[in-house]
Amino acid sequence: MTRFTCGCMSPQEERLYNQIEGKEDKFRKTHSRVFKLLEKFDGQKPRIDIERALYFTQSMQETEGQPLVLRWAKALKHIAENMTVYVQEDQLLLGRAGFDGRYGILYPELDGDFLDIAVRDLPTRKQSPATITPEDAKIVVEQIAPFWKGKTFHEKLNAALPEEVHKLTYDDPEGLMSRFIVNETASFRSSIQWVHDFEKILKRGFNDIKREAEEKLDALDPLSPKDNCEKRPFLEAIVIVCDAIVHWAKRHAVLAREVAEKETNPARKAELIRMAENAERVPGEPARDFWEACQSQWFTQMFSRIEQKTGTTISNGRMDQYFYPYYAQDVEAGKLTEEQAMELLECMWVGMAEFIDMYISPTGGAFNEGYAHWEAVTVGGQTPDGRDATNDLTHLILKSKREFPLHYPDLAARIHSRSPESYLWDVAETIKDGSGFPKLINDEEIVPLYVSKGATFAEAYDYAVSGCTEARMPNRDTYTSGGAYINFAAAVEMVLRNGRMKKYGDAELGLKTGDPTTFATWEEFWNAYVQQHLLFLRAAFVQQYKINKIRATCFAQPMGSAMHDLCMKHCIDLHQEQIPEGINLGYFEYMGLGTVVDSLAAIKKLVFEDKKLTMQQIIDAIDANFEGHEDIEALLRSAPCYGNNDPYADSIGREIDRISVEYGGKYSKDLGMHNDVRYVPFTSHVPFGKVVSATPNGRKQYTPLSDGSSASHGADVNGPTAILLSNYNTKNYGMRDRAARMLNIKFTPKCIEGEQGTEKLVSFIRTFCDLKIWHVQFNVINRDTLIAAKKDPQKYRNLIVRIAGYSAYFVDLSPDLQDDLIARTEHGDI
Repeated sequence: MTRFTCGCMSPQEERLYNQIEGKEDKFRKTHSRVFKLLEKFDGQKPRIDIERALYFTQSMQETEGQPLVLRWAKALKHIAENMTVYVQEDQLLLGRAGFDGRYGILYPELDGDFLDIAVRDLPTRKQSPATITPEDAKIVVEQIAPFWKGKTFHEKLNAALPEEVHKLTYDDPEGLMSRFIVNETASFRSSIQWVHDFEKILKRGFNDIKREAEEKLDALDPLSPKDNCEKRPFLEAIVIVCDAIVHWAKRHAVLAREVAEKETNPARKAELIRMAENAERVPGEPARDFWEACQSQWFTQMFSRIEQKTGTTISNGRMDQYFYPYYAQDVEAGKLTEEQAMELLECMWVGMAEFIDMYISPTGGAFNEGYAHWEAVTVGGQTPDGRDATNDLTHLILKSKREFPLHYPDLAARIHSRSPESYLWDVAETIKDGSGFPKLINDEEIVPLYVSKGATFAEAYDYAVSGCTEARMPNRDTYTSGGAYINFAAAVEMVLRNGRMKKYGDAELGLKTGDPTTFATWEEFWNAYVQQHLLFLRAAFVQQYKINKIRATCFAQPMGSAMHDLCMKHCIDLHQEQIPEGINLGYFEYMGLGTVVDSLAAIKKLVFEDKKLTMQQIIDAIDANFEGHEDIEALLRSAPCYGNNDPYADSIGREIDRISVEYGGKYSKDLGMHNDVRYVPFTSHVPFGKVVSATPNGRKQYTPLSDGSSASHGADVNGPTAILLSNYNTKNYGMRDRAARMLNIKFTPKCIEGEQGTEKLVSFIRTFCDLKIWHVQFNVINRDTLIAAKKDPQKYRNLIVRIAGYSAYFVDLSPDLQDDLIARTEHGDI
């Protein structure tokens, strides 16, 4: 494929083909600093830096028997005192969690029981490989991993699960391999997605939080056992961790001054001196200008990554809101230009890109292909008093995403019914660029739901996007446990195989719901499906009950707790099971919605209503993977499908959703949380599909399931608006026990070309908002480009695509996921 045969191209494709032809990137001259920084590491395989793991382990060895939150704070202090600090050439911000270059770090408190095995396999594994030196690997195997064996959360959870739940969760006695049926996600991260209250640090600084903790310590009742056994260790931990991050920052200041003394370039010397001055002040003290604010936030963000492995990385919150006062003040004073502000932000984007959130466990790696990352920056939305929140910095961040040549940071744009046309136009132009940004999140869905679950309107209006499609209310959200991913396509297969799955042979995994060929009515088949569905939900909730009880004994988060009002008020670590006044918002994942709906619709229509097929014919065709049964495959594919605004299929989807929402509403109380149904698979619809044989919607065996709340591949034939309507029609809007839905839509660049195309896209976004769809994200790319990139990956090394709440290099994805992206329906009109 050449630029001359593909017709209209997205701006990203234009830049890509210019690069292939040896032309200079048009943004290089105006972004010269970040281009130089990027060229030092872009495309490198990440290296594993073991310092965090080594110093964390050393401290934990010395503090056994002490309260966990205190041990964690002391470990962070030990890391802050000993970890190597860096001053990078050309950078304007200080602070990183590992090597100079592209790097990942280890969390042995999560992976210690199999870390020695994982380190051996890291360089050659298919998903997100990484290098590690033989010397460092030896330290991991001999010094780090042995201490953690028998002490990890994963081992405790594996031992605690009842047998009937364990067999749906794990494929081996040690629980190292997932069964990909009812999959727990809590063991490969110490917290789900999270957003800190960064504004608090910018305004107060950690020294003021330390002062608050010291005052609370002085006010404790010396005779109270609770104060002495619970509150005192927590507050002492807060003091220690506040000192730790401030000390870490000041070590950077010392090094920056040393480098400045040797620097011969006067301009760079001045930069280094200013960087040292910033680090001497923040994050201990309040920020005074935009540069200090960026540095304070960056130190806080990076030390958070050292503190724990948060699923999807710590998100950045409403950056256009908490940075704006500093930006506006400096611009008005003539101290800062738009170009200088963008340069500082892009230095932060580069730092994000260098840190690779490594998933050591095989299951975690399969869930998050292509070095997944979700350090979401939120723009737009509404103020706490319900007014539109867009400002000049909102538009500057959107402009940066169109010009910054890398898929960092993850960018989320909040949309509401009164979003200004200028903002929506800017969002649409950024989407048209073709790198998958921004994803859109809908205030009209999220705000009422959060208020119904106990938030005030002010808290709900001030939510920040967190992770893939989720949202957080800093200082009110208090739940951090990972939820279950449930493969409901496996439930369909278990109905067809009377509780078994082809992948697992004679193993009785589900319920014996009877021989499906004897079912005389659709109601019999549906009831059998519901039984398998409820079995999976029961297993997921038992999992979650055990997870919630065990995690509090394994993880602490003193710095995150220091930044949370309720944790400080009640002197309770954020990872404890219950925090008074908090709202515990969790989830369980519905995997394969389109696959399940289309399969059930085909059986209902073709077997029980039109009687064009018998159940035996469908089972025979599925057993043969449709080989020799192509006529049956075609007939199954012709049945009503989700994604077309078809009431027949959508009514089945709404009933499935109702069962899940009702179950969550009834039994979440047993867990002390909101355990809501969610439709957000990341990339896990690919490995989950690898255990499910052919399905009655014509899907071939062991191929990917439908992703999120998107339609099955090729099933959505009525255009993108019909997909929105099916999403709307399958929700139970009168019920509150539901959470995010992820929706992928792929447009051709020709479809949204020019001003007319932008107008169409803005109208589509308005429709998305009106229908109260939680989330939507876009790929704007030609199918031929994806096919060419798969064939010649070196030439298309820099092609960015949207995956599942994040963007990644297409060539970093597995062939299965590449094929999945290529197969997504390409819409040529709105």
